[in-house]
Amino acid sequence: MVQSFTPRQRKVRILATLGPASANAEMIAALHRAGADAFRVNMSHGDHAGHAKVIAAIRSLEKETGRPTTILVDLQGPKLRVGTFRDGPAELVKGAAFMLDTDTAPGDATRVHLPHPELFAALEPDTRLLIDDGKLVLRVKSVSAERIETIVEVGGKISDRKGVNVPDVVVPLAALTEKDRKDLAFALEQHVDWIALSFVQRPEDVAEARRLIGGKAALLVKFEKPSGVQRIDEILELADAAMVARGDLGVELPPEAVPPLQKRIVATARRMGKPVVVATQMLESMIVSPSPTRAEVSDVATAVYDGADAIMLSAETAAGAWPVEAVTMMDSIARSVEGDPDYFRRLHFTETQPDATTADALAEAAGSIITTIAADAIICFTASGSTARRVARERPGAPLLVLTPRKEAARRMGLLWGAHAVPTRDIGSFEEMIAKGKRMALRHGIGKAGSKLVMMAGVPFGTPGSTNVLHVATLTGDELRGYS
Repeated sequence: MVQSFTPRQRKVRILATLGPASANAEMIAALHRAGADAFRVNMSHGDHAGHAKVIAAIRSLEKETGRPTTILVDLQGPKLRVGTFRDGPAELVKGAAFMLDTDTAPGDATRVHLPHPELFAALEPDTRLLIDDGKLVLRVKSVSAERIETIVEVGGKISDRKGVNVPDVVVPLAALTEKDRKDLAFALEQHVDWIALSFVQRPEDVAEARRLIGGKAALLVKFEKPSGVQRIDEILELADAAMVARGDLGVELPPEAVPPLQKRIVATARRMGKPVVVATQMLESMIVSPSPTRAEVSDVATAVYDGADAIMLSAETAAGAWPVEAVTMMDSIARSVEGDPDYFRRLHFTETQPDATTADALAEAAGSIITTIAADAIICFTASGSTARRVARERPGAPLLVLTPRKEAARRMGLLWGAHAVPTRDIGSFEEMIAKGKRMALRHGIGKAGSKLVMMAGVPFGTPGSTNVLHVATLTGDELRGYS
């Protein structure tokens, strides 16, 4: 009997972060049943041995259910921090002078060590330093090779090793630290599906990561620095997907600047045909409460209406008291939005112009055909997943069944809008394509007798990137007769 599994009853994907509240096989299975399509492993916490157990549990669940399940490993990236303080936390008063320097001695209310020589070279007078997620704001008055003189604009307590954000300049730091390189090597040994790259400021950061990955996983870029957003087109050209990392963006930018940036990043990624994830504080109150606020529900709904490929839960599932309920709520919100009669009209506020390729022309045509003939599904035969991404970019109104001979490609579809990916043996002829497409549609509950199916593939079969066939077939309903 060929293993089959029911498509999710929504288009947007759900990415759940695993952590102390959810890093065991039973909870991972529960999150999956509740609607999680992909799991995030955060390398900022834990060790390789613990992460390996989590990854093994996900792969075991995948084998049990038959559903390709996506694993994303999120690299920590460089962290800028101040040094330590001699007598515990110090109080910085608005208007007072405060110095950051190269002296390793413990600090006080007048100075502290800053163990990042790159900042002494990058900062200029009148730029800002944000301390402890922006709770304190320092304005630079002068910079030398050994000290940064500042004035406290927003005061408060500062303590050991608090984080430093530098929103006004490009910091000459590579996105990959030595720790990140070790974590990346571990992730690739574990055959994970996606690598998330933090602290991206320049296209060069992405090129370096892609070289190290060597095609063994797909690469997602996190937009958490204003300097990265300024070069979004160049950066996304080199990446496979994007994430709107709203937490870090909200530290370096005024809160009111983040929603327009979110829409810009989502729209740009959609136009370029790259999956895009909206992340951070989506159902934040569910860390401690079994239900979200109305504002949080509206926030999640906005991301779905904007056409994000995936929406992410962070601490809600990693460390919260209600991880399963958080996934269930996110699933419920997404279904409600996608059930809105105006949903598809709103989706297409973002125009996605096809590139001048046969594959893009056929993907756009497939979207028009399903509307004209009321087709029940689009079926893509793909080796690399590129055909499916092109079709998903058009946000079609019918289910998207993706058939691929590569399990790796199927797993990567867990971040792709609307894709129901199924690993299956490759096809060798046009007739086999039609027959298999019909059988798989019936087996996975997509269509019934009389349903019209739009099929896309490339000839010669098995050649990546050769999409050049579009065919409409009609189900008789008895295509599974004689097949177990």
